[in-house]
Amino acid sequence: MVASKSATFGGGCFWCIEAAFKELDGISSVTSGYAGGSVENPTYEQVCSGNTGHAEVIQVEYDPAVVGYDELLEVFFAVHDPTQLNRQGPDVGTQYRSIVLYHDDDQQRQAAAYIEALDESYDDDVVTELEPLETFYEAETYHQDYFEKNPNDAYCRFHASPKIEKVREKFADKLAN
Repeated sequence: MVASKSATFGGGCFWCIEAAFKELDGISSVTSGYAGGSVENPTYEQVCSGNTGHAEVIQVEYDPAVVGYDELLEVFFAVHDPTQLNRQGPDVGTQYRSIVLYHDDDQQRQAAAYIEALDESYDDDVVTELEPLETFYEAETYHQDYFEKNPNDAYCRFHASPKIEKVREKFADKLAN
């Protein structure tokens, strides 16, 4: 039996990408949180201030025998715009930046190669940051499973729902039952 692995991504509001990744087969959990900054145990309000250096991120626990890291990268880059510097849609600030926080050398190599190839396919520069994960801080309980708990929330309907639909259409062969 292959042990579970972790992957950490930030691409705008964590509610949106958390919900999109939960659609995939081989994902055992997706946790919203904060990473990439310098403040220990940050709160949502601190991260939203833009003064912590942290990004809103998700940490994905996955079974590499079912879904590969390369496939996670493909989904991640499909559900956000990696050419938008410090923003995604209506969310503006460094906390919404595009970032891949790698857990090991293999993830670093795969992500760097993916970003390089992706950069060649865009007219604008890909601004996704690639950094080692130092510490992941789990977000407050009310942020976990936010879309699932609040499907009629206006923000979710306008921003998370299209990402989920994109995953369902583009990655139909990778969906959980």
